[in-house]
This record gives sequence, C-alpha cells and structure tokens, in this order.
Amino acid sequence: MTEKIRIKDIAEMAGVSVGTVDRVLHNRPNVSPPAREKVEKALKEMNYQPNMYASALAYNKSYTFYLFIPNHEQETYWEEIEEGANKAMESRRDFNIDVRIMYYERFSDESFTEKSEECLANNPDGVIVVPAELDITRQFTDKLHESNIPFIMLDSYMPDLLPLSFYGQDSFSSGYFAAKIMMMVAANDTEIMIMKQMKSGRVVSKQQANREVGFRHYMRDHFPDIKILEVNLPLDSSKTEYEAKLDDFFNEHPQLHHCITLNSKAHIVGEFLLRTNRRDVQIMGYDMVGKNAECLRQGSISFLIAQHAYQQGYSCVEALFKAIVLKKKVQPVNYMPIELLLKENVDFYRRTQL
Repeated sequence: MTEKIRIKDIAEMAGVSVGTVDRVLHNRPNVSPPAREKVEKALKEMNYQPNMYASALAYNKSYTFYLFIPNHEQETYWEEIEEGANKAMESRRDFNIDVRIMYYERFSDESFTEKSEECLANNPDGVIVVPAELDITRQFTDKLHESNIPFIMLDSYMPDLLPLSFYGQDSFSSGYFAAKIMMMVAANDTEIMIMKQMKSGRVVSKQQANREVGFRHYMRDHFPDIKILEVNLPLDSSKTEYEAKLDDFFNEHPQLHHCITLNSKAHIVGEFLLRTNRRDVQIMGYDMVGKNAECLRQGSISFLIAQHAYQQGYSCVEALFKAIVLKKKVQPVNYMPIELLLKENVDFYRRTQL
C-alpha cells in the first residue's frame, strides 16, 4: 500500500540517502541528475503516490484567496456565491485558507481598475474574478499572469484571458434553452418582448449578450415569423421612468402575452404587471432572487432559470485549493446545471446545498 511506503524504503531501493529522496519528492534543488533518475525509477517501480493532504498540512503555510466580485445590495445570486465560498473556506480550515471578498462598483471601469490594483498589491495566492468588459478585465488578468497568481473566472467565461478554470453556465446553451421553454407556452403568439438593461446603449454583461445569441438562434431556426420586440431600460433610470416605458409599451401592444429577460431583473416587469393588473402577460427570467421568486408565486413570472450560485462559489475556492495547495490539475471548464423553476417547485429549490 502507498500509505506504508516510507522515505527510507525508497532510499534503500534507489541506493541514495533519505535526504536525496526528500529533495526529489519536494522538487528541491541540489540533486544530481543520476540520483534523481534513480529515485524516480524507484518511485515508479513502487507505484508511489504522495499523500498531498498530509504534505500540505505538514507544510503549515497560510493561503489567501480573493473573491473579486461586483458590489451588491442584498442580491441573492451574489450572496449565495459568497456563502458558498465561505463554506469552502470553512471546510478547508485545517489548511489555513483565508477567503477575502473585494468589491468593485458594477459597470464602473474606474472602480474595477482601482480595486484590481488593490488586490494585486495584497499579493494573493489566488483570485476568483467576476469579469467586467473584456479589455478592462484583461489589464487585470495580464498582471495576474505576470505575477504567477492563478485565477479562476466566475459567471462569465473569457477563454482568451487564459484562466486556470471557469465556473458558470454555458451562456449560449442557456439562452437557447430559455427560448425553447418559452415557446412551449408562446408558440401561438405573433410577437414577444425581450427586456434588456442597458448602459450607454449596450448590454454590459458578456454572459447576457451570449444568452441573447443563443435565444435568437433558437427563435430564428424554429419561429422565424415571430417578431421580437425590445424594451431597453437604462441602468441609471428610476423606477418611475421604468414604469412609464413599460406602460407605454404594453398599451401599444395589447396582444402581447409573453416576455423574457436574460438577467436577474425579471421582477421589474413582474411587479409592474401585478401593480397594473395585467394578468394575461408573463415574463420569464433568471436567478432565484427573492423578488423574482415572489413574482413567480403570484403568477407574473412564468419560469426562472437558476444556476446554483452557492455551488459556483464553493467550487471556485475548492479549485484554487486543489491547484495551489495540493498541486493538482483542475478541470478547465465547469458548466453549471441549467435548472428550471416554476411556481410548483420554487419552494423546494435548495440554494445552500451542493
């Protein structure tokens, strides 16, 4: 058994000193090529597998990981990510893992840059990055690469930035799935509405943009004659302005019955529909946010697509632990389940279980 193989046993088989074996096992210098070859041959013949957990514990080093995410106010998706990350830290407390959360202001390039510089100055052992736009995120990740700091991408996947790993949904497949589910109830409609939140006339989330590509791909292939109408709600507008835009839209399209948004803000439309007693219109959206769940229960939201944020937060910290502490390879791309929530099953959705 591997557990019973002692360094002394390896040294005897290789014909070298115990110190030489120890240096080879821990990849330390001052080992001659012939001696290293003897030790490696002995390890192979004995089928030796190091106990990474025991080695890491014995090393007794402390590790600091940063969770670099947008600032938020009681937003369930991000709260669950934090809870999952903290749970992973707790489960690995014997290895002196510390997870620190650093917030940047969403949709602010200046804040992202400022906070990323602060993160780098703290010299973390690993970072979990929720990216902003590609160019501004690249400035951060390039510096992480230069400093040999491993990082994992969360929420939105940007493979060009060469992360150690990624955790999140396959955005294209998620949007395609959303369209397919929606059209099971809207197949007889002539038009549907897609609600988007914009900044300076564009969607700032790469994840949402990819979801829309998948959504429109399905619609083009299967329902090309259905008109897709857009309602764009600027991120910096007030609730009153939102309501005025929505009121004008639904008055102009009295025959429209189904809407979708590819972000977590379906409740903006859902609450409007309830307040104005438009019971023949429903919206489909994303994420198990408290306000979304309530609209789902009351019938103004038809479906929610969940992506198990708790598991994402937990898995990101666990992946950094395996790669940095245990020196193990990790899976580069990890897509989360695409989970469908309805009024009938929303109360059974366990958000804090793996």
